[in-house]
Amino acid sequence: MAETPSAIEDASKPTNPITTFTLETILSDNHETVEHPGTLSNGISVTGWDEEVPENTAAEGFCVECEDQPAQVLCETCSDAYCEVCFAAQHRKGSRKQHTSKPIASAPSEKQSVDNATREDSMDVEVDSEHESDDEEWERVVAGPSTEVFGAQPAIGAKVGEWFVDRAKYIPLRLTLAERKYLRLLEAALNVSDYTDKIDTIGFGLSKAKRIVQQIRELCAIMSGLLLAADYKQGQELFTDRDFESNAEFYQQIFELGRRHKIMNPDKMRTTYGKLIYLLQDSQSPDVKDLLNFSCIGPIKTVYTILEEHSAIDLLRDDLVTVATKEIYSEGRPRRDVQRDIKSKERAIETLASRYERNGLSQEKIRQCLYSIGDNHAFLRANRDPCERMINFLKEFFHPTQAKDSKRSLAIRSGRDGARLSHDHGKQYAYVLQSLTLWREILHDMFHLWSLAEQDLLADNVPYRLRDTGQGLNRVQASPKTSRMMHNILHKAQKSVGTWIGSSVIHMGDHNVPNALMFIDKYTQIYRILLPICTTLSQIPTLAAKPALLSYIEDEFGSTENLTREILGDFFRHGFDGSGADNFFDAGSCIDGRLTSAWNWCATLEKKRYFPIFLLTGFVGFDGEW
Repeated sequence: MAETPSAIEDASKPTNPITTFTLETILSDNHETVEHPGTLSNGISVTGWDEEVPENTAAEGFCVECEDQPAQVLCETCSDAYCEVCFAAQHRKGSRKQHTSKPIASAPSEKQSVDNATREDSMDVEVDSEHESDDEEWERVVAGPSTEVFGAQPAIGAKVGEWFVDRAKYIPLRLTLAERKYLRLLEAALNVSDYTDKIDTIGFGLSKAKRIVQQIRELCAIMSGLLLAADYKQGQELFTDRDFESNAEFYQQIFELGRRHKIMNPDKMRTTYGKLIYLLQDSQSPDVKDLLNFSCIGPIKTVYTILEEHSAIDLLRDDLVTVATKEIYSEGRPRRDVQRDIKSKERAIETLASRYERNGLSQEKIRQCLYSIGDNHAFLRANRDPCERMINFLKEFFHPTQAKDSKRSLAIRSGRDGARLSHDHGKQYAYVLQSLTLWREILHDMFHLWSLAEQDLLADNVPYRLRDTGQGLNRVQASPKTSRMMHNILHKAQKSVGTWIGSSVIHMGDHNVPNALMFIDKYTQIYRILLPICTTLSQIPTLAAKPALLSYIEDEFGSTENLTREILGDFFRHGFDGSGADNFFDAGSCIDGRLTSAWNWCATLEKKRYFPIFLLTGFVGFDGEW
């Protein structure tokens, strides 16, 4: 019997599940109506009780996955357009790995059409949690891809192009002498503050918003008192109105100095920076803003913002800037050569200062900008270069695919000597190489990552929740901008080494890495692990120059080369074996687990038979001074 239009109209309306699933319909022969309520007997589709509301599609020209990046790759099988990062993430495993793709003509991509069956620059995403520890899926290292740093600094005398322009956007401006005085006031105030103890706890009495406002006002009052003690005249001006809101600009300036100083000097403010960031994070809450009546947050002063303000960006495109900002090394060089380099650098600085001086932009301010870029080069040398040196050691002392004997083998087995992973020599070699390459790329872009981390932490639309992560109460907060940047860096590292072993999951906003502050803190510690090892290895020839120590080395290790290989082999095996986590599930080969394994190796160094060699070279600890 044909249904009447009124019946169709009634059927097209959303029905109640209780009226759909009746005893009569269940026992009837017409199962289609019950199992597929979205289709009528005449084939007309209607909205069923369990049909999802269709989601808004991505804007044309943008990635269908993240919806905020330009589409660069078209999957010919899915018929969907992705950005490079999302395409690699969604087509990592399973049947999607066999999909073919081609670059979108309008996208600025240099990649050719590739078959995902042979793709090696792929990555995992957290969605594939069931495959996170699937360390057996790997591909052999292939010859060809270079491991050079992406975006490396232009050589002296070469055309600089836009390299310094792009990098200067995230290079903080060096503090002046007057600003350092204010910095000491901030550190003194933060040292006596118990902010996190009183806020990040289960408290009673005052609401959290009122407790936050009380602590911020107390900190500002302490800083005001210290300023009055240090500079009576300026302190008097600050106390004229006795109003926090009218002095908002002063407090913003003080807080910005602390943030800027920390980014340029990760070793500083190790106990106070966390208080500062959490205080500023809480000040972004709408309830706190209403009670506080002023904002504590101001933009970070960078080299780019200073030069852009005075229309002097062309200074960063001047080929002389490489000479004016280069770092001068004295190790193993004649004094005459060092002095010549110093004079040429000073001449370049003075030339640029006089060339780009203008109204509002003094020569001293230009020198400050150039010195800030030089500080960035010093940061890269101390933090990134140890990764490069360890990569060179790996290639020099070990074969990429096979070992001549057991002493040259990097093979590890799960359960033996604390190892969590099982890799043969070739697999472990590639695993170490890709991990060191990833660390190098992260440290190369650390200032950019730090900038994004602060944006995530201080975002007023990304709240946090206080949660016991197994290491006490921590603020768990999503970090979308930092996570996006990390996936881009991971993608570059995968393309650089030509393969990827183990998991590519990046923990962010969970119990492993609660927020962007913890993430930054983890990766600024890499040089603390690698630099002592590099320093010890570089001083072994000096030790061998003494007959008594040479005799000890030959008796114990056979030769200085064997000693170097033993230290490196032990670190490359057990510093990258997936160990060190609190439980089995948190260990493994994920991005953060690699760093956890390296720290675990550091904790066992005193038990190694080569530990006396470290002591003889001046080693006092991974957190000490050399």
